[in-house]
Amino acid sequence: MKNFSEWFHNILEEAELMDARYPVKGMSVWLPRGFKIRKYSLQLLEKLLDKEHEETLFPMLIPESELAKEAIHVKGFEEEVYWVTKGGLRELNEQLALRPTSETAMYPMFSLWVRSHMDLPIKVYQTVNTFRYETKHTRPLIRVREITTFNESHTVHATEEEAEQQVQTGIEIYKEFFDALGIAYSISKRPEWDKFPGSKYTMAFDTIMPDGKTLQIGTVHNLGTTFAKTFNIQFENEEGEHEYAHQTCYGLSDRVIASLIAAHGDEKGLKLPPVVAPEQVVIVPIIFKEKEDIVLNFTDKLEQTLKTAGIRTIQDKRDIRPGKKYYEWEQRGVPLRIEVGPRDIENGSIVTIRRDNGNKEFIDYDENTITQTIQNILDDITKELKTASNKFQKEKTYHVETPEQVKKTINKKGGIITCNWCGNTECGKDMEEKYDIDILGTQEAQVEGNCVNCGEKAQHKVLISKTY
Repeated sequence: MKNFSEWFHNILEEAELMDARYPVKGMSVWLPRGFKIRKYSLQLLEKLLDKEHEETLFPMLIPESELAKEAIHVKGFEEEVYWVTKGGLRELNEQLALRPTSETAMYPMFSLWVRSHMDLPIKVYQTVNTFRYETKHTRPLIRVREITTFNESHTVHATEEEAEQQVQTGIEIYKEFFDALGIAYSISKRPEWDKFPGSKYTMAFDTIMPDGKTLQIGTVHNLGTTFAKTFNIQFENEEGEHEYAHQTCYGLSDRVIASLIAAHGDEKGLKLPPVVAPEQVVIVPIIFKEKEDIVLNFTDKLEQTLKTAGIRTIQDKRDIRPGKKYYEWEQRGVPLRIEVGPRDIENGSIVTIRRDNGNKEFIDYDENTITQTIQNILDDITKELKTASNKFQKEKTYHVETPEQVKKTINKKGGIITCNWCGNTECGKDMEEKYDIDILGTQEAQVEGNCVNCGEKAQHKVLISKTY
């Protein structure tokens, strides 16, 4: 894709997903088709979370006194907080923050709820709007001032081991979610200077975009007892002693939708996995004079059959050229198009055209098996989209062994570079400045040799890239 940034901006408008003309910079309006993609994505995620979490909803406004309790955490957000200072015409006694993230809203309540080990674990999630005064160049879904789809999970545990296990559970949930959407990813442990403020460590998911930059699409944090000590989340154990609880949190945002669009799109427009497509199938009747009733009676029945089977289906009966209809539905990313004309009906067949690979196929029409046939095609589309996305991520991940290779590869090829690193913070920050990149994080691996930057003994396999 020659100019991904321009393509991405245009497709949000042309495929009727979002309108970025809202009169506040960094905030956009979800249009109905885009909102359906969001809705189906969230339904998929919430189905996974509901297996062991409960959904909740906390207020958006956070008192400054609560936000200020966790100094390290606040320092990570202090330049991004929106403040409410008036109620009507009156100055507030205490200014209120519009939620930048929810730890300082939730954890004072957790301290009231937790008394005994019998109250643990707590596992809750919510999907909310969050606000951050983004000072860099904003772009819809990727870098915004109002995150309209912030799904965050928060858990409280009696032991360090339970919290550690919950981190792994969070990672597995996100892996299953991204796999279902066909979004490829790399998982790494964020460096100390880039972990979530107040956490013990942060695990992050990153995907490679078509322009070679990476986008962080999900994070899982082990918070240890940091916030428990700040907000006095204590419980009485079985021996009658008081202990601080161990916590985790993990979250996803609008960036999931951005990565979904980017992972599968092409020059024609969107390619949507069936699971989140507003329309999974579009039927285009090919109408000729004197045969109109025959065709429409057939397509009306086919539409109803597919809908009854739970396949999201739309029929395009507009009085415009079929070619224009094909163009529009391809641009909108509908996974499968069915064409039916008089001759097809005479031959007892229909024509299917896949959006993922363009394959055109004549299928024998059997009223008893047609829904399963169509579902099988949709399932194969899901599989092929995932395969193509993983192939791209793999092909755009390079291992290098010298400083010269780092610079040459990142500038010419983009993607993710893996190399040896000593693990020293000063060396890491020097790499980021020297090569104009970001260290995504480290992965567990057998490492031999020396650091690609400073030459000291390597301790880690590190992932680096240019990021959004």
